[in-house]
Amino acid sequence: MQTTLQVLATIAGAETVNPPAAPLTVTQITLDSKAVEPGGMFAALPGTRVHGAEFAAASPAGSILTDREGLRIIEAAGDTRPVLVVDDVRAVLGVVAAEVYGWASKSMKLIGVTGTSGKTTTTYMLERGLAAAGCKVGLIGTTGTRIDGRDVPSQLTTPEAPKLQELFGQMLASGVTHVVMEVSSHALMLGRVGGTDFDVAGFTNLSQDHLDFHPTMEDYFAAKALFFDPASDLAARRSVICVDDEWGERMAGVAQTPDLVGTRGQSGLTVAAEQRGTHANGAQDIRLTVDGAAYDLRLPMPGEFNVANAALAVGLANAVGADVEAFIRGLENAAVPGRMERVDEGQGFVAVVDYAHKPAAIAAVLDTLRSQVAGRVGVVVGAGGDRDASKRPIMGAEAARRADLVIVTDDNPRTEDPATIRGAVLKGAREAAGPDTEIREVGGRGEAIAQLVAWARPGDAVIAVGKGHEVGQIIGTTTHHFDDREAMREALAASKEEKA
Repeated sequence: MQTTLQVLATIAGAETVNPPAAPLTVTQITLDSKAVEPGGMFAALPGTRVHGAEFAAASPAGSILTDREGLRIIEAAGDTRPVLVVDDVRAVLGVVAAEVYGWASKSMKLIGVTGTSGKTTTTYMLERGLAAAGCKVGLIGTTGTRIDGRDVPSQLTTPEAPKLQELFGQMLASGVTHVVMEVSSHALMLGRVGGTDFDVAGFTNLSQDHLDFHPTMEDYFAAKALFFDPASDLAARRSVICVDDEWGERMAGVAQTPDLVGTRGQSGLTVAAEQRGTHANGAQDIRLTVDGAAYDLRLPMPGEFNVANAALAVGLANAVGADVEAFIRGLENAAVPGRMERVDEGQGFVAVVDYAHKPAAIAAVLDTLRSQVAGRVGVVVGAGGDRDASKRPIMGAEAARRADLVIVTDDNPRTEDPATIRGAVLKGAREAAGPDTEIREVGGRGEAIAQLVAWARPGDAVIAVGKGHEVGQIIGTTTHHFDDREAMREALAASKEEKA
């Protein structure tokens, strides 16, 4: 499908400056001036330091989409290429990109998942279950993008609108029938999912996070609500809400949907889930009731929160008409990189890596480990720099309330002083610690994990939280290779050699 500059101008409500003498075909749009192909469209947005239009002159773009300030910069440079001028580029970027790439999302079943915790796990469950139900699945989220099981490079949890629409086009061309994707609050506020046709939206839960971006929890909730409010241009046609917390109950009211899931015996649920037993390897037996029909599932992933994630995944699959029984069977093989991921080198204790980097998530994973072992629980925890600082002492406190050993270390300090970040986490940990809780500060993350492993005895459980699937640590503006799972394996191997 091809479109023209004039069609894009009409869709965007844009003024066309330097209109072309003949119809101009547009087959690409991007925010990256270095990635523009000859004849493609460069979307020049205002940035925090410089306006994107400053890079227009050096690009081979055939046309430019920008705002009034961008036009001023382009005209000052003597550039005479066609320019579409709008008041707010982000407000129209999604629909413009969707037109360029043929509105591919309309030709697939599209499921979006939002909330604070559980987005990645729920989308992985959906991918595995839908594949088992005979669907060809595309996945977009924190750990990357996959098309029918094949990895595709990506960076953001929810890619910027041009890249997202391009991905939809690739997926459709590859025969994908169902797309499951994480939808962040940033994506909803910054227009990344504009022009995207969602069949169903799912809500996991809400807890403190991103308060560096959202002024308050109410603002954070309002951003998520854009995905569910029938009056919102971004709302999906149908919603499935987990009502296990007060925010879910509120979101159900916003969405005005009967499709509710829960794990606490609530009435009126479309999908109810109940844990009926656990196993030493972390698996748990779950009874799912879907529209009154009961199904038993052995989920290979530990944690009460994963019972809720499974319920939501089933509810979303049901909402798009998937074979529920086949879908549930697919969940028996579900696994998520860096989410309660066990590292087993034959040691006599449980060793786990998890992405938990929010107070509620840290509390949940530690509660899970505590319920699974008779011995002690130890944790390595840190907080990211240049992000919400208010949650740091709360993270330390939640760790200290639940663990016998808390080792405070560096996460991704970015451009902040690592010692200052550790100090905030330590303050919360020390204030909440009981008389028998040991608190340590170890700046090097690898050394922190090594000390954690060395401390463990048979019957204990240890966990490194915060980075999960990530394979880099950002110090200053440089990303250094670091993988908690590799560090855990190395520490376990070294510990075995010492004891041999």
